[in-house]
Formats: sequence, C-alpha cells, structure tokens
Amino acid sequence: MANLVRKIGIDLGTANTVVYVAGQGIALQEPTVVAVAIDDNRVVAVGAEAKEMLGRTPESIVASRPMRDGVIADYVITEAMLRYFIQKVGGKGWFFKPEVMICVPAGCTQVEKRAVEAATTSAGAKAVFIIAEPFAAALGTGIPVGEASGNMIVDMGGGSAEAAVISLGGVVVSKSVRSSGNSLDDAIALYLKKKYSLIIGDQTAEYLKINFGRAMTFDGDEPGKSVTVKGRDSIQGLPKAIEIKPGEIEEAMRPRLQQIVNMVKSVLEEVPPELASDIIDKGIVLSGGTALLKNIDRLLTESTGVPCHVAEEPLLAVAKGTGIALENLELYKRALVK
Repeated sequence: MANLVRKIGIDLGTANTVVYVAGQGIALQEPTVVAVAIDDNRVVAVGAEAKEMLGRTPESIVASRPMRDGVIADYVITEAMLRYFIQKVGGKGWFFKPEVMICVPAGCTQVEKRAVEAATTSAGAKAVFIIAEPFAAALGTGIPVGEASGNMIVDMGGGSAEAAVISLGGVVVSKSVRSSGNSLDDAIALYLKKKYSLIIGDQTAEYLKINFGRAMTFDGDEPGKSVTVKGRDSIQGLPKAIEIKPGEIEEAMRPRLQQIVNMVKSVLEEVPPELASDIIDKGIVLSGGTALLKNIDRLLTESTGVPCHVAEEPLLAVAKGTGIALENLELYKRALVK
C-alpha cells in the first residue's frame, strides 16, 4: 500500500516551477505563468504556452505570474496551476492523492507559509510538507548538510535571493532580499525608459538580461556588439528601435545586484568564527536561475573575498533537494518548516 502513494517535490518559483517525482527525478520544468479567461475564470494555458501570451493577450484573456517575490500573490490562480502540474506529472492512473513537499523562501511569514500549504492541499495533495528553499538548494547541490561544518549557499531565483549557512542539518544564519531575476528585468526596462524614452515588455527585458547581461566586466572580456532593442516610444507612442551597448545593461542591473552582494555580506558578518573558517575553505555555492548570469560568481568573489562557484544545473537544485528530502523524510524531519 505504501508504494501506491506517490511523492512529489515542487520548487514553486516566481519565474519557473520545477516538479520532482520520487523514483523518476525531474518530471517537469515550466515557467510560472497562467493565462485565464476573464468571463468564466477558466484556465486557458499554463507554463510555456501561457508565457508566450504575456503582453500579447486580447481583452478576454489575462496572462499573469501568480507568484511575486517568491510568495503567492494570486491564491486562486496558484491553486489552479498547482492542480494542473500535479495532474500533468501524475497522469490519470493515480488512485491515491500524492504527498507533496513544497519550498518557501526562508524569510517568508507564517501567513505566506499557510497560503502555500492551503493552496497545495486544495490542488489535490494528501499531505503537505514545507521546506526552506536554501536548505533544499543545499541538498540539491550535493552539500553535506549533516556534517558539523559550515556550508554556505546563495539561492537566487526569480523573485528573491537568499543566503544561508548550514551546519548539522539545520540553518544557522539566513537572510533574504526580495530582489533577484525579475527585479533585474524591471531595472533594465526602467533604465531604457529613463534614458531612451523606450517602453519594452517583460519578455524583451528578460531576453536582454539572459543574452547580453553580465554582472561585471573584466579586462579580458570582449566589449560585445551593440544590440538592437525594439519597443514603444513613451513620448510619441509609436514603435521605435534603438541601439544599445551591452555595458548599458550591466549598468542598469548594478544597483539591484549590489542589494544581493550586501545581503551575502550581512550573512557572512553574522556567521560564528568556527563556521566562517569552513566557508573560506569550501567557498560559497550559487544556485537558482540568476546564478546563470554571466560573471555573477566573480562579482561575489570579488566583493566578499570568499571563493564562489555556480552549482551544476543551478535551476534544478531546489527541486532536486525537495526530492532528496522527500525520499529521506526521517533524516531531514528537523529541517521541515513547522
């Protein structure tokens, strides 16, 4: 009977949702976007299909991101999306409701945690376990969390960036800042609006960040060709195209990246001396989608003086960690969020 209950780990992110099925591994990875028909509240599309609709929908359909800053912003739509994902990985052959482990940012409130739990239960989960995102990320990147030595992880997703020091299977110090991937996109859009009176959509800002953005430039880096950006003129209201240099994208993102750097420094300032020496020896592991930003590891290394390196498959680290915790519940019971 025990084998009939399926176990699912969900990394419910602001930008992407990754689902892990026990025994299978990563089963699904989709953008956290839902398109809903206004007249009857029917879900029209979820994930990649809905993301294509962002900024392009007629009046009868609204495409939106139901998560903001790592927590639920629209409860009803989040529940519908979770139900869709659970059914998609489960197929029709499930007789029993699955046990679900879901992540929340370490800095979220009790109300935000309860919202996640309630939405997951309503979406069809038999039991819901909640785990802190940095701890799950540490597990997923292969950090030996149970040892009596300090390990530091910085998990940078779409909505929030979190840094945590983990020792003996628990979080010793953690801090989070609600500034990460999505706020970098916003910063690029705001910069272009102020400097060139050009209004661009979220998709364009994200494209510029991924393809041309970097956290900092080094002497050896190539300057890069100028980029054509298309949007709408904010003064005349007409379509407009401009040329910008990649260095301008870096300049636009700098203040937001500095917030992440400051947050990492403030965690390092609070670490007990014994654990601090462990962190200097081992370095800091970076996970989450924003860890893929070019040179972000070098920016953090230079700012903190501690070697930083990006985890393997940083986007999937949290989901893998929830899966490991689910399959070894007894071992990681202490790490679960009450």
